[in-house]
Amino acid sequence: MPTPTEDAPGALLTFLRVLGMDLLILLKIVAVLAAAWLVERITYLILRRGYARRKARGRDEFTQYRFLRNAVRTVVVVCAFFAVVYTIPALRSFAFTLFAGAGLLVAILGFAAQKAFSDIISGIFIVAFRPFRVGDVIQVGQQGLFGTVEDINLRHTTFLTFENRRVVIPNSIIGEERIVNSSIRDESTCQFVEIPVAVNADLERARSIMQRVAKAHPAQYDNRSVEEKAAGEPEVAVRVVDIKDGVVNLRAYVWAADPVTARVMRYDLTERILIQFAQEHIPIAVPIQHFVQQNPFRTLATGAVDIQQDDQ
Repeated sequence: MPTPTEDAPGALLTFLRVLGMDLLILLKIVAVLAAAWLVERITYLILRRGYARRKARGRDEFTQYRFLRNAVRTVVVVCAFFAVVYTIPALRSFAFTLFAGAGLLVAILGFAAQKAFSDIISGIFIVAFRPFRVGDVIQVGQQGLFGTVEDINLRHTTFLTFENRRVVIPNSIIGEERIVNSSIRDESTCQFVEIPVAVNADLERARSIMQRVAKAHPAQYDNRSVEEKAAGEPEVAVRVVDIKDGVVNLRAYVWAADPVTARVMRYDLTERILIQFAQEHIPIAVPIQHFVQQNPFRTLATGAVDIQQDDQ
């Protein structure tokens, strides 16, 4: 009487025959998968070694390395999939029948793949023309995403926001948006610190306080040129930028080493300046709207209540 161990090979062969396969085809599939893995690893080692030799050149080479790394992996997986399909006779004949006889299906697949091809082409353009690179701090859109580029592949770009969230955006969408790159040439950032004061405030005194507080911040540094220093330009310029609704906006131009440090510095300076203004009795202006309600119980012909509000 055959044991379960002896029946196992027979059951496997029966299962393979049902699928239209034999041990030779199974070995071919294993060989295809092994070859795909080997090609992917060899390519990875070649790219890694090439990047290691050019690492000192900066983010451009690293961006190209990450893009090529992702592209090679995708191409190898797709090629391995089609090779496996071609190796199995049942799947091969089914695929030929499907793509040869179903023209409508091919048209639908081609239409659905337009977005994918658009993303791939946009990804190639991003790597070729380098509007941003892996590691750059950018803003996508007028008031959109602001963060660090973490990865670029064939279909999408991954950003790491300052809230430690990863946002994935298709390359075709990024290619159509306005990009503000804070790292492409020089990461030094001039941060605007705006404080609203009353129209009757002592502007010279307020300007002096803002300059003193800004220069005392550890992240601030002097970005003046030799000519500007010789001309007597202030280290931190403070100007009146707007007067509206009884509010005078004072803006301090403060420099920091990078955009992230500049943003945190702005938050600190805003708080410190407000505290110093309160201590030295500099009036802060806040726009106030008065709402006057008239005839709140006047009933219309339909029975509804008409409430009129006048903004002053």
